[in-house]
Amino acid sequence: MAAVAAGPDHLFNLRNNFYLGAYQAAINNSELPNLSPDDAVERDCLVFRSYIALGSYQLVINEIDASAATPLQAVKLLALYLSGPDYRESTISSLKELLADPGIGNNPILRLIAGTVFMHEQDYNEALKHTNAGGTMELNALNIQIFLKMHRSDYAERQLRVMQQVDEDHTLTQLANAWLNLAVGGSKIQEAYLIFQDFSEKSQVTSLILNGKAVCCMHMGNFDEAESLLVEALTKDAKDPETLANLVVCYLHLGKSPSRFLSQLKLGHPDHVLVKRAAAAEEGFDRAIQSVA
Repeated sequence: MAAVAAGPDHLFNLRNNFYLGAYQAAINNSELPNLSPDDAVERDCLVFRSYIALGSYQLVINEIDASAATPLQAVKLLALYLSGPDYRESTISSLKELLADPGIGNNPILRLIAGTVFMHEQDYNEALKHTNAGGTMELNALNIQIFLKMHRSDYAERQLRVMQQVDEDHTLTQLANAWLNLAVGGSKIQEAYLIFQDFSEKSQVTSLILNGKAVCCMHMGNFDEAESLLVEALTKDAKDPETLANLVVCYLHLGKSPSRFLSQLKLGHPDHVLVKRAAAAEEGFDRAIQSVA
């Protein structure tokens, strides 16, 4: 069978900016001419998801009205879900309603948002119900994230092979490969580092890429290099929860006080796993002191 010649991919750069965490660049360079209606919806989804990644939830909620296409309704639900704990239950029930509608329930962006929300809820089986069938590179990459959260690197590896067969050089295939390498550890850490290094040479250096390199460095015991990468990441986004969390860990290993970064994390992201762990440790410590007293 002869391959069908595909037209130019007008959204290629926009997608890559989004995948690599260059959210402002994605927003700034989104005025693209001659898009088909489907491409225009995908473009809008990427732009609004970039705003969500930057924490501008209210802007997304205000901009997407009830007449917007299904993928945009899904993106709006993600913004609502992330905007505060008060909206979680109502958002999840709205999401389930859309998923149950036979006309739109199989929409890939809707399934992607569902997977993302249930992953946040740590309900990995429910997330996989919607993402497991794959169908897009983003859904495949999200499957890998979910499998890694479940400590099933064997399933993640199988999913990665599927992505490599579709497009080995795809940004998401490379990123997923790096995540898997980090999870497997050992000699694979160096391979993960080289993937992030390659991205930092070929594209705009983002907080996401710097954190990827820093985590590899910490795994390899290079805490000084990790610190300088994370401090650079802070200059790109001073409120990024991953950067703050990684700095806390890095400073503990360097014997420096991480309290400033932990305070910022507590204020900005009270639900972060590291904040919860620290709180549990403090409670345990207090209980131990009381039992001794």
